[in-house]
Amino acid sequence: VTADGRPDVYRTLTERYHPVMRAIREMPKPVVAAVNGPAVGIGCSLALCSDLIVAGESAYFLLAFVNIGLVPDGGSSLFLPTRIGMARATELSMLGERLPAAKALEWGLINRVVPDGSLPEEAAELAARLAAGPTRSYAGTKRQLNNWLYSRMEEQLELEASIQQEMAGSGDFVEGAMAFVEKRPARFSGS
Repeated sequence: VTADGRPDVYRTLTERYHPVMRAIREMPKPVVAAVNGPAVGIGCSLALCSDLIVAGESAYFLLAFVNIGLVPDGGSSLFLPTRIGMARATELSMLGERLPAAKALEWGLINRVVPDGSLPEEAAELAARLAAGPTRSYAGTKRQLNNWLYSRMEEQLELEASIQQEMAGSGDFVEGAMAFVEKRPARFSGS
């Protein structure tokens, strides 16, 4: 909590979540995310930070930030447009609607959709295949892709955390959070 009583979202993001995002992107080995069920908010961002995403058929992706008066964080404002383009990234970020796994695959957000019951095995099989492959080549490829795609990651994470802290003090966030708790539609005022 900040001195004025607001949630210290900036500190939470920069001290808890950003180190995880950095570790995933800087790790020389490919990171496989297995998404079983909902990937919502920072959980969605965490999946997007991974190199390869395998989802169960009932999984869905949801950037619910806007539904409570916040903005995307955890790197999703960087990872989304690079994975699916600006138009679809804007749609997901601003409408706050669920994206089912099948549609996420169609859009290029994820790499594979598998039956829910075989998700652990399919993800483990992919990870084992990568582990048995030319790991130095994978590391070099990841460095190349990171250099091109994620060269602005630090700047983007900082921007997200700063704007999120600003939003955490807004009337719309208070209303969005209350509406969520009370299970009712939010009545945003733009304050």
